[in-house]
Amino acid sequence: MKNILTIDVEDYFQVENFKKVIKFSDWGKYEDRVVGNTGKMLEILDNAGVKATFFVLGWTAEKFPGIVSDISEAGHEVASHGYAHAPIYTLSPAEFRADIVKAKKILEGITGRPVLGYRAPTFSLTDKCLWAVEVLAEEGFEYDSSVLPVRHKTRGLPDAGRYPYRIVENGRSLFEVPISTTTFLGRNMAFSGGGYFRLFPYTYVKNRIKKINTDRHPAVVYMHPWEIDPDQPRIKADIAGRFKHYVNISKTEKKMKRLLDDFEFGSIESVYCSEERDPRLRGDDTLGVSSNDGKQSKG
Repeated sequence: MKNILTIDVEDYFQVENFKKVIKFSDWGKYEDRVVGNTGKMLEILDNAGVKATFFVLGWTAEKFPGIVSDISEAGHEVASHGYAHAPIYTLSPAEFRADIVKAKKILEGITGRPVLGYRAPTFSLTDKCLWAVEVLAEEGFEYDSSVLPVRHKTRGLPDAGRYPYRIVENGRSLFEVPISTTTFLGRNMAFSGGGYFRLFPYTYVKNRIKKINTDRHPAVVYMHPWEIDPDQPRIKADIAGRFKHYVNISKTEKKMKRLLDDFEFGSIESVYCSEERDPRLRGDDTLGVSSNDGKQSKG
């Protein structure tokens, strides 16, 4: 079974864990490492014969359009990670619309291709900002991959479906591709990317993906270019922020290569789209539907 590999293209100083010490207005003061790290990821994927979906931050694309061209020309899908890496729940609907429109225009201007997908920074599509679904649909997005179906103090939709479904808000809908989770003591738990992937032993991650595949679903894995860069500058943040960002960072590249050897991966577009557009993206599917209460009603 082909699983889904996604890469959130952002630099080490743009992450949520460092927001308390690094403001958006200060981004230009830090050493840029995203070009080299993304290039290294592209080389790893090329060697493995894998195509992925790259959710590219608009600010980064604007400053380094060449990496977006490299991603697209290598046959990967280019999708949007917004412009300024601001969680949805920190923005008004008007601010959110401006952010995604700006990023989409930049990415499409570079690649010459429509951007179908969006992923919110820090998976920040929560029950407090489901209005974002309507805005995304109005701005031409066909799918979203911002739902983390876990219980968390700042993010997550714990009652959302664990597998792809159609999410609906005020009559507008998107095909939702949630991040893969496992279940433990009756609750969903993340394992398939970011700090979770770096923290858990590889064997555990491998077995969880196998279980998802046994249930006849593709696993959705996510990574960041900065996670294969153990030599990146160290940021003086709080203990929790440093732990989440740096835990096992020296082991990520090796774990990533093992993952690509053990499983088949593709982009969201390759798994769920065809040239005519998969009916699940068009909206006439029979998958589960999520209304504005965040719960999956069927499927």
